[in-house]
Amino acid sequence: MTQYQDNQPKTATARFFDGLEENIIALILGLMTLITFVNVVLRYVFNHSLIWGLEVVLILFAWLVLLGISYGFKKTSHLGVDAVINILPSRGQRVLAIISAIACLAYAGLLMKGAWDYWAPFAALQPTEGRWFPLGFTEGVRDRAFYVTDQVPMLGIFRWLEDAINYGDSYDKLPRVVPYFIIPFSAALILLRVVQATIRILKGTQHSLIVSHEAEDEVERVAHGEYEE
Repeated sequence: MTQYQDNQPKTATARFFDGLEENIIALILGLMTLITFVNVVLRYVFNHSLIWGLEVVLILFAWLVLLGISYGFKKTSHLGVDAVINILPSRGQRVLAIISAIACLAYAGLLMKGAWDYWAPFAALQPTEGRWFPLGFTEGVRDRAFYVTDQVPMLGIFRWLEDAINYGDSYDKLPRVVPYFIIPFSAALILLRVVQATIRILKGTQHSLIVSHEAEDEVERVAHGEYEE
């Protein structure tokens, strides 16, 4: 059984989405750094600050973490403990990999349901009913579309939300539905990545859901002089 390799041939679409995700993550990290740096300069040099700076950085950090989780599944870069798995024969490792994949699928499904149920009221939508599995949509849940962030100013590109979910009332701050959108979006991405990884495990092209130790093995071989120039 071979370990899934990210350097396998990819389609143009796969390369596009790889680059898109990487650029979005890099952009978020860059914006966090820039806003924090500007705020520090403003505070200690000009005795001023961006009142919304801290909240925006916190929002961006949440986006970075949640997007990073799905990206980690995609690249098989999540850490895990495999001390017991490695002492098993190949067949036993495969069985445990499939069991762990099924457990992750169940968790990702519950995460998706919970993410939707949390975000939906902020978008004037209905959460699902059922504790473990969505059995439909509940009725009469009071929406939270009027909830806004503490300090982040309203952006013109989101003014359409006022008529769409806020009954025409204007927002003085950015509604929470916008930054909270990352919750169901990232949960859906995580579920998608786990499904893809499970399929690769069943096909035998991926060893497990956690990071491979092949890189460590290569470093050890170099350290012992097994490679010659």
